[in-house]
Amino acid sequence: MTRKAAIIGGGVIGGGWAARFLLNGWDVAIFDPDPEAKRKIGEVIDGARRSLPALYDRALPPEGSLSFHDGLDDAVAGANWVQESVPERLDLKHKVLAKLDQAAPVDAIIGSSTSGFKPSQLTAQGARAIVAHPFNPVYLLPLVELVGDRDQCAKADSILRDIGMRPLTLRKEIDAHIADRLLEAVWRECLWLVTDGIATTEEIDDAIRMGFGLRWAQMGIFETYRVAGGEAGMKHFMEQFGPALSWPWTKLMDVPEFTPELVDLIATQSDRQSGQMSIRQLERLRDDNLVGILRALRRNQAGAGKVIADHEAGFPPLPHSDQLIETVHRVVPSSWTDYNGHMNEAHYLEIGTQATDRMMEIVGAGPDYIARGKSYFTVENHISYLAEAKEGATLRVTTQVLAGEGKKMHLFHRIQNGETLVATMETMLLHVDLDSRRSCPPEGEVAEALAQLATRHTALPRPDQAGRHVGQRA
Repeated sequence: MTRKAAIIGGGVIGGGWAARFLLNGWDVAIFDPDPEAKRKIGEVIDGARRSLPALYDRALPPEGSLSFHDGLDDAVAGANWVQESVPERLDLKHKVLAKLDQAAPVDAIIGSSTSGFKPSQLTAQGARAIVAHPFNPVYLLPLVELVGDRDQCAKADSILRDIGMRPLTLRKEIDAHIADRLLEAVWRECLWLVTDGIATTEEIDDAIRMGFGLRWAQMGIFETYRVAGGEAGMKHFMEQFGPALSWPWTKLMDVPEFTPELVDLIATQSDRQSGQMSIRQLERLRDDNLVGILRALRRNQAGAGKVIADHEAGFPPLPHSDQLIETVHRVVPSSWTDYNGHMNEAHYLEIGTQATDRMMEIVGAGPDYIARGKSYFTVENHISYLAEAKEGATLRVTTQVLAGEGKKMHLFHRIQNGETLVATMETMLLHVDLDSRRSCPPEGEVAEALAQLATRHTALPRPDQAGRHVGQRA
């Protein structure tokens, strides 16, 4: 079923929302009177196309359609979700939300990206809306703060999880919600540190990114402090450091006077820190770093990484039949490319390994089987590199079972970019008892499933590269 999202206001946040929905298979309609909106949003979506698929080991759904509209009514017609992302002025939001209330389908979610206004303020003139406050870049960061009508928030929660986000529904409405209140507290302290001449903008950023920022990405603040309490845990930490709360360490409710001199000082230091890069270059750097951090968190099922893993686990399974089995369908991320501008040789092995893991799942030797103490170990691989694969290419791997008797599983993977065969990988595995670390026959259901596939695949032509030695001519 095709679903539609209407984005009202196409700045950085609106463009990020458009990308998040579009790349998860939704049709997206955009209304923004800015004559540059199409270009600006297009650049945001291009950045998302480069980075979001890199979080996953499976291909995202086919993109939906993208359309731009001259009228708000046309944009919201037939929409399941309407996201208001206009500038943070309450009078403007009232005006836009009133129009959306009249024009949008009665069963559509109307979300506001507001970073500070409460839903009671947004709906004070009778319009329907909930707060759906995301974080930039919306297409990579999963958090969305939901505030408002419980039924509408519950419906929104389900939709947002389906596009790979992590909704957080507030128990009570409050100015600036949760995350921005925390950011505001840190921001105040940063302004004082610059004002008082204690640190520059770059030194403050270093204090965050070289220290507690790395811990916060995986554990937040309470879990971080629980660890800091040692074996005695959180209670010990609170007892030890609680008295410091009464010491004059911070100026949380004081704000330095926002003078032109302070603005110039911070702007000058910021230019010196990173002015040599354009905003688009900084966004690309940010996205590449976020992908690396999020993939590391994904590997350990920690923080935002678990959201990505859970989202991917819900993707429909790849089809398989008596013919070649599709075992991998994914995009080449920028992190897989090297100084030659194409996919590095090590990642051909990685994608082949992913194909092998999928074959293990198909024959019943997946995670549950491994947890029972049995698995397959790779004993030999042979990769033939036949063509280049570049960043952004969508690779499809099909697998043929060459043999599957006794302790052996003998596979042949074809790695293709469209119709182009870019590489092949032949791999031999032995079944192993994980307790003794010695080879042994597989359990009955696994042995039977593998043998059946091997028998069916004997009808397929034997690959030309199968059984080759290094340097052998084609």
